Amino acid sequence: MEETDRSRAFAKDVKRIVVKVGTAVVTGKGGRLALGRLGALCEQLAELNSDGFEVILVTSGAVGLGRQRLRYRQMINSSFADLQKPQSELDGKACAGVGQSSLMAYYETMFDQLDVTAAQLLVNDSSFRDKDFRKQLSETVQSMLDLSVIPIFNENDAISTRRAPYQDSSGIFWDNDSLAALLALELKADLLLLLSDVEGLYTGPPSDPDSKLIHTFIKEKHQDEITFGDKSRLGRGGMTAKVKAAVNAAYAGIPVIITSGFSTENIDKVLRGLRVGTLFHQDARQWAPVTDSTARDMAVAARESSRKLQVLIDHVRKSSLPSYRWPKLFCNLLQTLSSEDRKQILYKVADALEANEETIRAENELDVTAAQEAGLEESLVARLVMTPAKISSLAASVRKLADMEDPIGRVLKKTEVADGLVLEKTSSPLGVLLIVFESRPDALVQIASLAIRSGNGLLLKGGKEARRSNAILHKVITDAIPETVGGKLIGLVTSREEIPDLLKLDDVIDLVIPRGSNKLVSQIKSTTKIPVLGHADGICHVYVDKACNVDMAKRIVSDSKLDYPAACNAMETLLVHKDLEQNAVLNELIFVLQNNGVTLYGGPRASKILNIPEARSFNHEYCSKACTVEVVDDVYAAIDHIHGHGSAHTDCIVTEDHEIAELFLRQVDSAAVFHNASTRFSDGFRFGLGAEVGISTGRIHARGPVGVEGLLTTRWIMRGNGQVVDGDNGIVYTHQDIPIQN
Repeated sequence: MEETDRSRAFAKDVKRIVVKVGTAVVTGKGGRLALGRLGALCEQLAELNSDGFEVILVTSGAVGLGRQRLRYRQMINSSFADLQKPQSELDGKACAGVGQSSLMAYYETMFDQLDVTAAQLLVNDSSFRDKDFRKQLSETVQSMLDLSVIPIFNENDAISTRRAPYQDSSGIFWDNDSLAALLALELKADLLLLLSDVEGLYTGPPSDPDSKLIHTFIKEKHQDEITFGDKSRLGRGGMTAKVKAAVNAAYAGIPVIITSGFSTENIDKVLRGLRVGTLFHQDARQWAPVTDSTARDMAVAARESSRKLQVLIDHVRKSSLPSYRWPKLFCNLLQTLSSEDRKQILYKVADALEANEETIRAENELDVTAAQEAGLEESLVARLVMTPAKISSLAASVRKLADMEDPIGRVLKKTEVADGLVLEKTSSPLGVLLIVFESRPDALVQIASLAIRSGNGLLLKGGKEARRSNAILHKVITDAIPETVGGKLIGLVTSREEIPDLLKLDDVIDLVIPRGSNKLVSQIKSTTKIPVLGHADGICHVYVDKACNVDMAKRIVSDSKLDYPAACNAMETLLVHKDLEQNAVLNELIFVLQNNGVTLYGGPRASKILNIPEARSFNHEYCSKACTVEVVDDVYAAIDHIHGHGSAHTDCIVTEDHEIAELFLRQVDSAAVFHNASTRFSDGFRFGLGAEVGISTGRIHARGPVGVEGLLTTRWIMRGNGQVVDGDNGIVYTHQDIPIQN
C-alpha cells in the first residue's frame, strides 16, 4: 500500500496539471494503438476535468502510428517483385503527418464518448522564440480551460526544420518530454506528470530485483550516482529525456512526477499525495532523509557522530601545547563536546520543540486525519496525537534530562590492584542504537534526547502512520545539533524495507530496542544477532486485596485504566479478592469503571458474578477503554494469576495489610511492582530518569523503564608505572578499594 509523504503535500493545492504520455504508453507492439490504455487514460483525464482540474495533455505516438499505416499502404501499392527488394526506411516526417491525424481521431472519439471536448495544438521549437506567439498561446489555452476543453499538444514533426528532432537538444525543446516541461512553465502549471512504461526512476535496471524505486530525486545525489544513455543503469533509454526535462522544470519551480501510465489509478494517487513514482522538486534536498545512504553507511555515520559526543578529556581543549605536539587522536578531540555542550544541545532541543509547536501540530494533524480516514483503531489514533500539553511535557522532560548529572565517564568503582597500579570501572555509551517504534511520535523525542545525553548514535524507524510527525520532529532535533557532531548522529529510517539490512549489521549496531506489538518484537528477535531490549506486551494488573482502603482502591483502579488507556503501563486486568464481592466493594469498583465508559470482560468467575461477557483470553492487551476483571481467592492466587498471564511489565497491590503487601512485592516477578500506587507511574519521566527509551521486561542489562543508565555500558581503565605480569612473579596484589571522587 502506498504511503502519504510530506514531500507530496503540494498535491492538495494542484489545479492546473500537464500530463505527458509517452509512445510506450499509447502504443503496443508493432506500433499499434493500445486502445485499452488510451481509453483508461482518457477516462482519468475526463474525471479530472469534471472535478474542476485544468488538464493539459502532451502526447506522443504519432510517428509510430503513422509508420504502421504507411507500411500497410506501401505493401498494398507494391507488386510482389517490389516487395522482394530491400525496403527503404520510411520518412519520419511523413509518418508524423499521417500518424498525427490518426492519433487525434482516436482522442476525439474517446473524449466524445465521455462528453469532453478536446482541441489539437501542434507547435514547433522555433515558434517559442516569438514573444507574441507565447502570449497568444497562453491566452488561447486559458480560453479553452475556462470552457473545460482539454488542449492536446504535440510537436509538429512533419514540418520541423531540425535535422535530427529526436536527438538534437540545442533548441528550446527537443522532444515531447522537454515540450511538456516548457509548457508547464509557460502555462504556469501546478504539476507536471510524465507517464512512462515503468513506475519511475530506479537505482538500476527496473527488471533487476535489487533495483529500488527512487521516491524523491535529489539532484546532488542521484545525478552522480546514475548514468543514462547506452550505459544506462535504468535500462530505459527514454528515461534520459524524461529526467532531463523533469530536472529543468522542477528547479524552475514546477513539481514533476514520473510514474507508470500502465496503472489506471496512478494519476488519482498522485493527486491524493500518495508516494507513487519519482518526485522532482526544487525543495527535494531538504526532504532527503539520512537513510538515502546504505544501511551500513548510515550506521557507521551514527557511530562516528556518537564518539564526538562523548566527554574526552576536557582539559585538552584548554591545553597551551602547540598542535604539532599533539598526536592525531588529540587533534580529533577538538571536535568533541563537553558535558556542558551536550547539556546546551538538550536545552536547544527543548526550546525548539516549543518554538515549532504550530508546525509540529500541523504536520501531526495530517497524520491523525490520515489515520482516521484509514480506519485505524481509536487507541492507535490516540497515540498519534501531539497536543500542546504533550509538546510542553516533552520539552520539560528534555530539560530535566539536561539538568541530570552527566552519565558518561563516571567512575563506578576504583581499585588498587597492586602498588602503583590503579583500575577504574567507568560508564561508557553503548555505541549505536536502532529503535523501531510504532504510532507514538513523542517516543522519537524521548529516545533522541536520551541518545544525546548518553552519547549514543541513534537510528530511528517510526510507524508509517506517524510519518509526517516523525519527520518534522527529527528535523527540529537535528537542527539543534552542532555541525561539529554532524547531522547523522540521529538517522531517520523512512522505509520498512531498510530494516532487514540494518538488522544484519551486528558489527556496527550495538542494541535494538523495539517498541510496539508482540508481533514486531518477536519478528525482530528472530531475525537479528544484535542484542534486543524491550517488552512485547503491557499486560498490567491491579490486585485489590480484602484489606484495602476502598476510596484509595477506586482512585488507583480508575487512574491505572483511564489516565491514558493506550499506554503500555495502563491496567489491563483487575483482580479482586473474593471477600469484596460480599461487602459490595467489587460492585463499587465496577461502577467506577463502567461509569467512565470502560468495557468490561470477565474471567470465568467474574463473568458469572457480574453478568458481563467472558474474556477470550487473559493474555490480551486492550490499549483502550476496556479491561478484564477476575475474582481470586487470596494474594497467592493473585500472584499465580499474574505469573501465568502477565507480561512482567508492571503490577500493583492495593492493601492496608503490610505483610500481604511485602509478600506481593517480593514474589511478583515483574519489572515494576507497586504497593498502593497507580501502574501509570511506571514511566521513565515519573521515575526521575528524565525520559525513557522504552520499558524492558527482560532480565539482562536493564529492566523496567530504561533511561540514560540503561543506555550505558562499562569500560575498564588501568593506570600504572611500568608494571608487567611476568608470570605473577614479584608482584603483590592488594585489591584495595579506593574512595571515588568523580
